[in-house]
Amino acid sequence: MNIIVCLKQVPDRNQIKIDPKTGTLIRDGVPLIINPDDKYALEAALVLKDNQGAFVTVVSMGPLQAEKSLSEALAMGADEAILVSDRSFAGADTLATSNALAGALNKLDYDIILAGGQSSDGNTAQVGPKLAERLGIAQVTCVEDIMSVNGDTLKIKKALEDGYEVLTVKTPVLLTTTKELNTPRYINMSNVFKTYKKEIKIWNAEDISVDKSLLGISGSATKVFKSWTKEVTGKGEVINLPFKEAASYIVAKLKEKYII
Repeated sequence: MNIIVCLKQVPDRNQIKIDPKTGTLIRDGVPLIINPDDKYALEAALVLKDNQGAFVTVVSMGPLQAEKSLSEALAMGADEAILVSDRSFAGADTLATSNALAGALNKLDYDIILAGGQSSDGNTAQVGPKLAERLGIAQVTCVEDIMSVNGDTLKIKKALEDGYEVLTVKTPVLLTTTKELNTPRYINMSNVFKTYKKEIKIWNAEDISVDKSLLGISGSATKVFKSWTKEVTGKGEVINLPFKEAASYIVAKLKEKYII
């Protein structure tokens, strides 16, 4: 079984700030990490590797500094890492990103593709579904459990707003994950030393054989003009009451405002 995990390197959301003048994210000096949702996808792949003997390849699109996150994925247990990196990819929205990733994945063998539900710096939840569409394969979003794998058939638990549904799907398939799926493992120290011997492959625009008009800014259908934090419109209220009384008071207030 061949599994591909799509990873993105993002700024640590606990340290992200917005420039009040330009309305853009301040990235200078902010630590870069593996997108948290993508770690659930990676852990799911590693569990399948442990149980099914799968070969796990991690793929990321981004600048060369993303090699650090791919090295971390290798240290966690992935077998191979590929970084799709080129200046022509700069400014890509979710559409152009999915075009680039699809070009890379078309060169690889895979049974299952795993991706995080969304990235912490964009929160669109669009790249996974768009990638599946570009590849022409089945997809299941919001996966909270991979219940069983039997040959080319997977039994999947998909989260809904008011419950869940159980689906049976055949490979090849793309799955986007939720945090309920698992708890990502820590880096295996024995893998850290092995990682130094592993080459991270770098593929540019020529390597993925995608029309350059579909990449980067030219291939993007959307553009972000401004980001901002939500302003507080009212003052908070401190409640100094015993637990049960405080809970009753809050419920009454919510009903008063027709929130519940």
